[in-house]
Amino acid sequence: MISESYEEISITENSLKSLHNILLKHSKKDSWHKGDYKQHINAVKAKLPDGTRQIIFQTTEAGFPTQDAMRFLIDWYINDNETHPLVKCAIFAYEFVSIHPFQDGNGRLSRLLATLLLLKHGYKWIQYVSFEHEIESRKTEYYRVLRSCQTQRPNEVVTDWIRFFFNALGNIQHQLMVKLESKGVETKLSPREKSILTYIENNAGCKSGEIAKKLGIPNPTVKRILPKLLEKNLIEKFGTGPGTNYSMK
Repeated sequence: MISESYEEISITENSLKSLHNILLKHSKKDSWHKGDYKQHINAVKAKLPDGTRQIIFQTTEAGFPTQDAMRFLIDWYINDNETHPLVKCAIFAYEFVSIHPFQDGNGRLSRLLATLLLLKHGYKWIQYVSFEHEIESRKTEYYRVLRSCQTQRPNEVVTDWIRFFFNALGNIQHQLMVKLESKGVETKLSPREKSILTYIENNAGCKSGEIAKKLGIPNPTVKRILPKLLEKNLIEKFGTGPGTNYSMK
């Protein structure tokens, strides 16, 4: 919905509440609070190996403090015309997570909001990658940076967070470029090369003899094409001799 309608979605409290409602609409356990600001304290906690929980960082108190903080955040975002758009996106995500305005789903929504804001500022490539997956894969670092900044709250310096945010964007942009480059190479392949590549994609660990038999291509031809696909960095080779097999890169 964000990818299709980002231009029409306004940055207001009602819009954010609506997105939160949509995010949790299929979660029965969250039906009592979805779309509304939190009613109870919701400090972010981590579960330790011994089963106990440790507070990672405190969040804004429920009630008027949360309402005031969200109003201030949105007013700042709408009226600030000096901060670079990428920095604004990073700060908005940081403040949103720090406030933790909803009872649950704040982290997920903050990543979606970051995508929404980036799209609204013209960074349209973000819709083709997963910012959520990048953060999830770096969860320990994500919480560490948040916590180090928030220990100084409310007068914290958020430089480390902005660096982390930019680094995450840089990583997923690089991943996208690698995908685009490989797709560009694929468009120049011959029909036989494409069919072999497709077979390997759907049958990881396959061997040259299997490929030749299934596709009806002479084995010598398959053995001639496989090194070309390796050279183009489209597939990977595993094992040696009769055990040699191939998978997608």
